[in-house]
Amino acid sequence: MSSERRCSPSPCCASSSPNWPGDAEKGAENHGRQWLTALFGGTRRTPAVQALSDAVPRPFWLDDPARPEALPALVGDEYCDLLVVGGGYSGLWTALRAKERDPGRDVVLIEGQETGWAASGRNGGFCAASLTHGWANGHTRWPAELTALEELGHRNLDGIEATLARYGIDCDFERTGEIDVATAPHQVNELKEAAEEAQALGVGGHVFLDRDAVRAEVDSPTFLAGLWNRTGVAMLHPAKLAWGLRRACLEAGVRVYEHTPGTELSSRRAGVAVRTPYGRVFARHVALGTNAFPSLVKRLRPYVAPVYDYALMTEPLTEEQRAAVGWRRRQGLSDSANHFHYFRLTADHRVLWGGYDIVYRYGGGVRAEYDHHPATYRRLAGHFFRCFPQLEGVRFTHTWGGAIDTCSRFSAFFGTAHGGRVAYALGFTGLGVGATRFGADVMLDLLDGERTERTELEMVRSRPLPFPPEPVRSVGIGITQWAMTRADANGGRRNLWLRVMDKAGLGFDS
Repeated sequence: MSSERRCSPSPCCASSSPNWPGDAEKGAENHGRQWLTALFGGTRRTPAVQALSDAVPRPFWLDDPARPEALPALVGDEYCDLLVVGGGYSGLWTALRAKERDPGRDVVLIEGQETGWAASGRNGGFCAASLTHGWANGHTRWPAELTALEELGHRNLDGIEATLARYGIDCDFERTGEIDVATAPHQVNELKEAAEEAQALGVGGHVFLDRDAVRAEVDSPTFLAGLWNRTGVAMLHPAKLAWGLRRACLEAGVRVYEHTPGTELSSRRAGVAVRTPYGRVFARHVALGTNAFPSLVKRLRPYVAPVYDYALMTEPLTEEQRAAVGWRRRQGLSDSANHFHYFRLTADHRVLWGGYDIVYRYGGGVRAEYDHHPATYRRLAGHFFRCFPQLEGVRFTHTWGGAIDTCSRFSAFFGTAHGGRVAYALGFTGLGVGATRFGADVMLDLLDGERTERTELEMVRSRPLPFPPEPVRSVGIGITQWAMTRADANGGRRNLWLRVMDKAGLGFDS
């Protein structure tokens, strides 16, 4: 359960609070408050914490007046050629691609709540070409297929861009690329080596940036170097993408039912039946796009560990604040620690700042009460201002979290059940904004019984190792989190636990 990321501590990741201008003038009043906090516990009202005071606890992307009205639930029985379970990206792409392949195919999609309400409407909006959670992970696991995987991934990203144009889906799509930044000295060497290795393997578009070059792109005193993937990542508005795909599905003739969870799956003589609260759907084939939620194929559940990730959104930056940071090319960014941050600009010049804490709950439950974690919000706010001290005074408007379908190899796995009549794709591990479209094509290939360049891949034909049952799972994840923290604090040096997990091919990441 180790992370494949190799990294170490950085000023950007420090959990201690910085010294803030003006604190000295607060005098005895501030000293007294500190004494009371030390005596009784609690949280000091630092400028970082105060910046959270007006934030509403809901996903920024979903808090939009353009959010479409919910569709009615399924009542009674339905019959179709293909039933898609799940109204996130995985299910939406599958339904749309099915109609594009065969407009006469009768397709039904059911969603337990509303389209895009879960991970598809809560993520950072990084749409990557990579199908393998980065080319380095792909090279480690499937070196003979790396060239094909990279080509397929870029074709998939091109296909997403073409789909948006074809259906008129406005989701603020910008193909800006992404910069991995070094915030500790040893990470500089790692990024240099990664750039050289990418060039040697023929993975194009990666440019190493020294300290001056990276700060010319985005100015932070914590940035020591960067590796810019110039063409392989786009930024977008995740909820608008989901809503646009829903509209495209409806226009193509897909029957979509919301507030209709699938509760039970069973085989029938002529196909498969899925029970819902108020009815059933009988279908020749079923595609499962439920990801972090418990699969209707129970034997798949040990392969996924739902973990919770959290994010903050700032108010729109002023022109002066934008000038202080630079960021004219609007790339996505992430730092290189095990406990890493990801951050990007929105179309209206806000900064999304997320990551660092990855929270697993005993038993792997997915519940609404886990969607918020104030301790993480406080930590993220402190880290934000440590990274961008020139943005002191900026307020946060939204805080939120959500579940990620982590698997032990960091990238999706695929297969069939019920005699080939049910297909699944899950375990995207936080990189599903782009890869779910590829997963949709894999599921349709498998259901149609087609041998394609996708289904011949070892990546598609193999599975990750499952996570152990509780309580071993929680203990293992806890040890791994501790080991990753120690690695961040010790120049990226991985202890025996992490080295054993690496060798076994086990991972735990987001």
